[in-house]
Amino acid sequence: MSTTGLILLAAFGVALLLFLVIRVKLQAFIALIVVSYIIGLLAGMSPAEVFEAVAAGMGGTVGEIAVIIGIGAMFGEILKVSGGAERLALTLMNKFGEKRVNWALVLTGFIISIPVFLDVAFVILVPILYSLAQKTGKSLLYYGIPLLAGLAVTHSFVPPTPGPIAVASLLGANIGWVILFGLIAGIPAAIIAGPIFGTYISKKIHVEVPKVMLENMVEEAKGKEYDKELPSFSMIAVLILLPLFLILLNTFGGVMLAEDSTLLTVLTFIGNPGVALTITALLTFYLLGTRRGYSKEEIQEIATKSLEPAGIIILITGAGGVFGQVLVETGIGDVLANSMNNLNMPIIVFAFLVASAVRIAQGSATVAMVTAASLITPVIDSLGIGGPMLALLVITIASGATIASHVNDSGFWMVNRFFGMSEKDTLKSWTVMETIIAFVGFGVSLIISMFI
Repeated sequence: MSTTGLILLAAFGVALLLFLVIRVKLQAFIALIVVSYIIGLLAGMSPAEVFEAVAAGMGGTVGEIAVIIGIGAMFGEILKVSGGAERLALTLMNKFGEKRVNWALVLTGFIISIPVFLDVAFVILVPILYSLAQKTGKSLLYYGIPLLAGLAVTHSFVPPTPGPIAVASLLGANIGWVILFGLIAGIPAAIIAGPIFGTYISKKIHVEVPKVMLENMVEEAKGKEYDKELPSFSMIAVLILLPLFLILLNTFGGVMLAEDSTLLTVLTFIGNPGVALTITALLTFYLLGTRRGYSKEEIQEIATKSLEPAGIIILITGAGGVFGQVLVETGIGDVLANSMNNLNMPIIVFAFLVASAVRIAQGSATVAMVTAASLITPVIDSLGIGGPMLALLVITIASGATIASHVNDSGFWMVNRFFGMSEKDTLKSWTVMETIIAFVGFGVSLIISMFI
């Protein structure tokens, strides 16, 4: 097939994918598989070659991420059930004081969203926002935007959350480098989109606590004996940071230690993302489960429940691997790489634009990440990109997939409902916050790319 034909075929595939997800409302997993079959056959692959590419793409991707996402989901669920999120928030607010409580909230969101899904963490912590707004009379956005910014940043940028893990797997990036770059890009993004923008927008839009939410939730939050019921702050902080620490030790241990060092061998093993999360999950089950009176059956139920949302993420990521493998087999990656060179477009800009376009078109950040990564993978192979640059591309794609959350995104309606805002005010607050995160993350990634 000609170069023009392959480019048109790639464009057709993306358009068809978006049509199936948006208009036909097919699950993204099925849509990615269907599009992969169609592109492979139209590009001239035989059915046997298509089936082989599908098996290779699914097996290679799922085999790497299933353990990480599955165990990470269990870890996050037991942390949620035990009250770890509330403990983290209350302790940090106490340490920062009333005048800087918005900074405590962005830090709370930044930390807790590492193991706990964004929407789950928000629902857990929103009663605290209601209580603060009621007490001070300030706009709910003054407290809500910092918390949401912290949650959104690590949800998109810092493994072991599913999004960056999925993209890292598809691109073959080192998780340790992804964590490092995610923190470097995420900290300024959270600060600017959180306390700084939150302070500004709360003066423009005064949001009262919705009465129906108050009746259902705030009294329950006020009535809890937090100090008696919740686990200690130090325990929660150690459990959340432990896997990040072990993974980073693995990544950078090779720089400091000899290749034949026994210590390096140990660090390589315990710092493997799957092993690091397994160690953390076992500690969490014991410290927050068994020691706090949960029976084996209750812990089993908690772990099983956590796998429900994890399962579909694993499947979508696997389907993204299939899509990327088919693109590689058809030669589209070489064509896109040549086109980028002719346009003199850096791959980091291309990755951001692709992720942004898919995000705006269909709404889901996870689907945007997986689709963009699938399109970028064959280009990476053609250009021979590797090392830390792959991790930087993960953050770039995550940034693009965060941009401009609007009415086709479930997160938009979650914030709209819990804050009781109009669609216009949600666009002015939540959507702008997400866009700030996207551009700050992309800007930091672009700057770092100049030095690696």
